[in-house]
Amino acid sequence: MADTKREIERKYEATDDTRLPDLTRAAGVDRSVHQGLTELDAVYHDTADLRLAADALTLRRRTGGADEGWHLKFPVAVGIRDELHEPLSDDLPRPLAALLRSRVRHAEIVPVVRLRSARDVHHLLADDGTLLAEVSVDRVHAERLTGEGRGTTAAWTEIEVELADDGDPAVLDAVEKRLRKAGIRPAESSSKLARALAETGPDRDENGKEQASTAGDHVLAYVRKQVATIVRLDPAVRRDLPDSVHKMRVATRRLRSTFKTHRKILDREVTDPLGAELKWLAAELGLDRDQEVLDERIGTRVEALPAVLTLGPVRGRLRAWSASRRTGSRRRIIDVLDGQRYLDLLEALDALAADPPLRPAARRAPGKALPRAVLRDYEKLARRMDHALEHPPGPERDTAMHEARKAAKRARYAGESARPALGKPAKRFTKRVKALQSVLGDHQDSVVAREALRTLAIQAHAAGETAFTWGLLYGQEEAAAEARERELPEVWARASDPVLRADLKH
Repeated sequence: MADTKREIERKYEATDDTRLPDLTRAAGVDRSVHQGLTELDAVYHDTADLRLAADALTLRRRTGGADEGWHLKFPVAVGIRDELHEPLSDDLPRPLAALLRSRVRHAEIVPVVRLRSARDVHHLLADDGTLLAEVSVDRVHAERLTGEGRGTTAAWTEIEVELADDGDPAVLDAVEKRLRKAGIRPAESSSKLARALAETGPDRDENGKEQASTAGDHVLAYVRKQVATIVRLDPAVRRDLPDSVHKMRVATRRLRSTFKTHRKILDREVTDPLGAELKWLAAELGLDRDQEVLDERIGTRVEALPAVLTLGPVRGRLRAWSASRRTGSRRRIIDVLDGQRYLDLLEALDALAADPPLRPAARRAPGKALPRAVLRDYEKLARRMDHALEHPPGPERDTAMHEARKAAKRARYAGESARPALGKPAKRFTKRVKALQSVLGDHQDSVVAREALRTLAIQAHAAGETAFTWGLLYGQEEAAAEARERELPEVWARASDPVLRADLKH
């Protein structure tokens, strides 16, 4: 995997006549050391329709400077990006190409802008010599390499203040205070590429977004949001970032659930095959996710036990058991993301978003069509909850509660999709159903944990070890499940309050 660093920086407008103020007067800065002038030559790459730029990604091949090579930047927050670096080469390195696959698909990546910069660098140091930040005055010349603006040029000067690795962001605030006092203001563009595209390309209509007015508009907006989430999380999954697999799996489930909920708005002949593929993708993403959740739950209970109650090689057995159940899915997930089936799914989702298979109900007002869809899912949930509460504690109730949990998840997603149109009533409904789903989910996690603990106890006994600790943990999970079952009627009463449903219709 490419080298990665977290880039935290701020940009400011300047002119050729702008002079840096005395930044040693910024809090925490002891001295400023001039590093000299560096010539940088960067060619930025994208698809012809600028798909990367549309998502605020930048891909460049740069010569000059200490870090020449290929750089790929992903936005994290305002002024914060993750920068991945690969050594200089003629062709785009494969690790970076893989991270762009969900956005690029079959499109060609081509040079779009060339930026040549004369960079004058100053290092801001603390009194012990620690690097606090790097301040650069960049004189930039941009040239458009493709598209309608091909050959168009632009030039500007800007100041860039980048925080040192592991630096305190307060330094940036202190430096900005000095710059503002000198009349230097923050830049309007978030990156050099964004400014270059704006100044060398044709004018764009930034107000071209249509307002959602029909039920179909709102459903499609939610669908497009989930599709965009899957595409956005693809590189994060490849980079093995925390919780990325789980979030991508949730997006696939939200999308699949939406197709079912809004079957009167979107034609099932189109959405059902997509739902089947989304189910496949969620299953692939979940191969090790469920085991991770189980490991964390049991491991947390083991660590909480006093030493006198931890008898036998408990931790070692838990590690061995977990390892035996893992599928090596890290490699498998990457193979799935690199596969044609996944790529075809993304293309099909894009096709649906571009040319949606709308049914007549899609033209109805959202205040009419969306509550009906949400309430249909609620009725299914109510039937499953009644069925679950009819059973005495035991395996049949466990199964019924698990089915109710799945219905609660779907009703929750239905409320989420309707929230932009229905406002606070949908928000309140979703919040109550989410609380119910949480109780049902924790109960199901306990059911799964007890099955695992029983298996571990049997294995320990067969190996001549004491099963005492496993039995103790089983009892804890049993008590946790009983607590959730006692809690359930009250949580369901709040989620099934008739006022919630009545408000959805108003």
